[in-house]
Amino acid sequence: MSDVVVGPGRQVTLHFALKLEDGQVVDSNFDSQPATFVVGDGNLPKGFEQVIYGLSVGGQGSYRVPPAGAFGMPNPENIREFSRDTFSGDMELQEGLVVSFADAANTELAGVVTGLTDSHVEVDFNHPLAGKELLFEVKILNITQATHTPEKSAEA
Repeated sequence: MSDVVVGPGRQVTLHFALKLEDGQVVDSNFDSQPATFVVGDGNLPKGFEQVIYGLSVGGQGSYRVPPAGAFGMPNPENIREFSRDTFSGDMELQEGLVVSFADAANTELAGVVTGLTDSHVEVDFNHPLAGKELLFEVKILNITQATHTPEKSAEA
């Protein structure tokens, strides 16, 4: 069964760690339950999937993933300014505070306060890891044929 490798149509179970360039751990499941996903299902950014293609069970490594393959580059249009009276009066606004809004589809959208004036609050809705090169450490625990495959074709 050692000829089974990570690729389209495979369900993969793995342990992983995401680290910033300075080694700071952003996320890791090495000390908890492994993650399982189907290649191409969108649960893992494409850049993370591509670096583990070809690995078999027991395979492990550490891979650099540039922003384009991870969470993209920050988009200036995702930084919005709101009137202070948009926020409740008892909310202690400060830079770095994570605030939550409902978008047009009533989906929760989190943003980070990045600037304050007497009348306005600047909120950045970019992914916190946008623009960052990440280190993706992985250990493959299991690979099976997926029982369902994503709607998109593997050739796309």
